[in-house]
Amino acid sequence: MRSQFVIVGGGAGGLELACKLGRALGPEAVALVDSRLYHIWKPSLHEVAAGTLDVHQEGLSYQMLAHDNGFTFVYGPMLALDAQQRLLTVGAIVSEGEEILPQRQLRFDQLVIAIGSVANHFGVPGAAEHTISLDATEDAERFRLTLLKLLTLAESRPDSGVDVVIIGGGATGVELAAELREASGVYAAYGFRQLQAERDVRITLLEGAPRILAPLPEKVAAAALELLRQRAVTVVAGTRVTAIDEAGVTAGEARYPAQLVVWAAGIQAPPLLRTLGLPTVKSGQLEVDGTLAVQGYDYIYALGDCAACIGPDGKLVPPRAQAAHQQASYLAALFLRRRRHPNTAPVQPYRYRDYGSLVSVGHQDTVGSLMGSLKGLSWFVDGLVARIMYTSLHLMHHRAVLGTLRTAALALARYLIKRSTPLVKLH
Repeated sequence: MRSQFVIVGGGAGGLELACKLGRALGPEAVALVDSRLYHIWKPSLHEVAAGTLDVHQEGLSYQMLAHDNGFTFVYGPMLALDAQQRLLTVGAIVSEGEEILPQRQLRFDQLVIAIGSVANHFGVPGAAEHTISLDATEDAERFRLTLLKLLTLAESRPDSGVDVVIIGGGATGVELAAELREASGVYAAYGFRQLQAERDVRITLLEGAPRILAPLPEKVAAAALELLRQRAVTVVAGTRVTAIDEAGVTAGEARYPAQLVVWAAGIQAPPLLRTLGLPTVKSGQLEVDGTLAVQGYDYIYALGDCAACIGPDGKLVPPRAQAAHQQASYLAALFLRRRRHPNTAPVQPYRYRDYGSLVSVGHQDTVGSLMGSLKGLSWFVDGLVARIMYTSLHLMHHRAVLGTLRTAALALARYLIKRSTPLVKLH
């Protein structure tokens, strides 16, 4: 099989790029490779983990998206790359010991690598074995099922309860802590009658920096901290985790018992990138130039968390969904312009624009947030306005891959479904 454009990775950036190019060029020219069958917006994985969002309702089929947006979907993981021959190896798909799809090779004219990131455990003993990182849907589902089992056991064993420790006070850790607290109250209402949410579901958030949400303004962090405390979440900042085992977490001289531990303390580039023969930086990310082309190659590009892109300020572009969205739009415009006008002057390099950060602290109530920056100015927003803005980010992503009318219909359908089904997934 040969495609003019092959995109590896169906996350926020890779999928949006495939949709934009597919609508313009068609399935013979554009292929998207991913090891999963459906797409979910990664910032919503904390809701899947808490059980307040059903991944089977939220997930969008890549095959459906390919049909509707005019690209070809190739199911399987990237295994290897022959950059000189422009040849990509896609792994076999095996189910219950039977090979469903064989190993394949794809030829390409232009390749875009957008495989995201994985957890960085920083060498902490026991972290890889005894924690769950919300890197993908299966991680969030494993957390949810484990939590449900622990709640069931706690229901039958009075005075036992469940101890959850979240390591990392960034956006993922804060959002998960708040979502879990609200979800635990709902679980108690759906049959777990012996459980008292705040007493029996004990949530501790550990952060190595002096405060949570360290990259964001202090006012945002203070607002989020107050909201967590109101939800009976124990927050311990300025502490470094030194070891993790099956019974709990050790941080310095302190010991935190835990049946369930989430690692949200950092990310790194997937180890696969170092095996491709492409230039990488110390962090393992692919080294790219101003047009997101991998250094030394004018036909291989990278975007999102796996790309080490230097912004105008000389700093790395942060690993955020808004950066991947901007990079996808930039590359789509670049590729289409070069295709239509191959002899035009070089395009302007990519420039990251920081529109701010929004942090969800609870599913229904309040959001602590930072909205944008313009000429060095920033504004603090919270309450209903911030909640609407946070929700709009998800809708904007859906609009990019589904279109305006289908996004509106889907939003309405989910609104109605939530009012006719349990507020948490119980199976």
